[in-house]
Amino acid sequence: MTVALMWEAKAAPGRGADLLEWAREADLAPAPERRETLTAPGGRVLVMTWWDAPYDADLPEIPEPADDLVARAVHRWRFETAD
Repeated sequence: MTVALMWEAKAAPGRGADLLEWAREADLAPAPERRETLTAPGGRVLVMTWWDAPYDADLPEIPEPADDLVARAVHRWRFETAD
């Protein structure tokens, strides 16, 4: 089964580039099968990771960034393949 974890944060004003760099450097061990980092207007950063694991598996997640990097709490979602 494939599980996808989504991590989304909104940067504090003027900190979008810093948040993006922080998210890119966030280490996950073990590494996921696939990882993508995306951005959107307003300083939003989205990181998606894919794992070969059951839905309720204990998987490493990107931590909370420092308070001065974000405008609000991080949002997280977990999905599984529907096939």
